[in-house]
Amino acid sequence: MDEERVIIPIGPQHPALKEPMNFMLKVEGEKVLEAIPNLGYNHRGIEKAATVRTYIQNLYLAERICGICSIAHVQCYAQGVEKLLEMEIPPRAQYVRLILSELNRLHSHLLWVGVAAHEIGFDTLFMYLWRDREIVMDTLELITGNRVSYGFTMLGGVRRDISPDMAARVKKEMKTVRDRTQYYKKMSSNERSILKRTQGVGILKPQDALALCACGPTLRASNIKWDVRREDPYLAYNEIPFNVVTSDGCDVLSRMIVHYDEVIEATNIIEYALDHMPSGSFREKVTRRIPAGEVVSRVEAPRGEDIHYIKSNGTDKPERFKVRAPTLGNIPAVCKMLSDSYIADVPIILAGIDPCFSCTDRVTFVKGEMGKGWIWTQEELRRYANRWYQQR
Repeated sequence: MDEERVIIPIGPQHPALKEPMNFMLKVEGEKVLEAIPNLGYNHRGIEKAATVRTYIQNLYLAERICGICSIAHVQCYAQGVEKLLEMEIPPRAQYVRLILSELNRLHSHLLWVGVAAHEIGFDTLFMYLWRDREIVMDTLELITGNRVSYGFTMLGGVRRDISPDMAARVKKEMKTVRDRTQYYKKMSSNERSILKRTQGVGILKPQDALALCACGPTLRASNIKWDVRREDPYLAYNEIPFNVVTSDGCDVLSRMIVHYDEVIEATNIIEYALDHMPSGSFREKVTRRIPAGEVVSRVEAPRGEDIHYIKSNGTDKPERFKVRAPTLGNIPAVCKMLSDSYIADVPIILAGIDPCFSCTDRVTFVKGEMGKGWIWTQEELRRYANRWYQQR
């Protein structure tokens, strides 16, 4: 720090960030020169917990990695285990899972655009979007029985089927969501106060997005047409026509437009899937013990590419479970966006990647020389936790 340049901490507790995350901003006047991220405030031990639970129990654990992307995480996990089993789930189950995945995308995107509106002080739009998000959550409850953590995905398929009456109601609700989203997109593209706060803010050029490995809507808003559903199809995405949405503005406004267009595209995908759903069984039985091996599974979560690594030792519990959430892939990109921005724009730029730091945070123990680490057993971790709390 010198007379002209100062360091300003943003977080880990900050009114614009609903989760614990720290960015140290090097600023000169009102300009941000550099942003240094500091993760690790919220470690829940999910990867370790997965190794002492069975593959079936881990379905519910994986779903709780993120409350907003819950279906994406449990789909990624179940897909990985099914690859180890070398099994293909029934076609009808693939369509049901796909419909749930797209409803999850609607839920997440409507939530994010509402939060983005809130960050720039447009609380009226925030309220309207969250009102319409309730339609999606009611639809999820209709199909699964729950609104956030669904307990719907099983190894080998899904827990229950979608009836014709359910399908008719879902299609009706999708039309409502699509019509309203089209209006919000038109309004956001022309409303002066939104344009002032988002247009030209948080620039991420296409070459930077690729170099920094951005993913999801953040990548596609920089005019890079890349989507796991198209590049590495899973479920029935190779059977359903859909557009990979992009925008060439490379700013926060483009990220809003991409989210709006993906909501519209998701409603079309859901309607097509309901109209072309194959008949037959919606689940198959699987063994409790999973053959030894390792697998990498990935899906296009609402926030971007979600990656799960699973290693099996032939028992009913995984030997290793590793998750790379989409937000981790977008942290370098958001630091680039913050550089050369104004302090007042920091909240909306951070919100622009739709961050979930609870999904992202991990802990690594390093002992002695760099690179010589160790892995604690469950008992060692428990003893350490007890000592830590006793000292406080």
